[in-house]
Amino acid sequence: MTIEIDVEDVSSTSGNPGAMQFQGWLTPVLRKGGNASVAIRIVDEVEMQALNAQYRDKDKPTNVLSFPADLPAALAGQIDPEPLGDIVLCAPVVRAEAEAQEKPLEDHWAHLSIHGLLHLLGHDHQDDDEAEAMEALEIGYLAELGIADPYRT
Repeated sequence: MTIEIDVEDVSSTSGNPGAMQFQGWLTPVLRKGGNASVAIRIVDEVEMQALNAQYRDKDKPTNVLSFPADLPAALAGQIDPEPLGDIVLCAPVVRAEAEAQEKPLEDHWAHLSIHGLLHLLGHDHQDDDEAEAMEALEIGYLAELGIADPYRT
């Protein structure tokens, strides 16, 4: 199993994670699957707000958005590594949340990238049961990385 990660950082903040960090955080999630590729874009609030408004009808920036790959059926299973989709992370929101929640910044980046990848893999949190299942997966993967439960208050 290999995961290819392409990171495009267009944010104005410095010190954001790079491909190697994302690779370390996301590989455990995909270790039982086949080869995969994920595109990650790190943005500022203006771009994230525009995406959130366009795709979720929420006119404010958010921390992470996921856009699953939409391959034609004829290509499914024929591309290696399989493109899973795109994860967009808003650097200023991630930083502000980590500070407000008194969490290590790197841990919050890891959590949100795993959260985004789980969305690409079909998980969601639209109802309580889905949210509980997705949170349990996140907690488990983060624990493997030595990162504390982000939902514990």
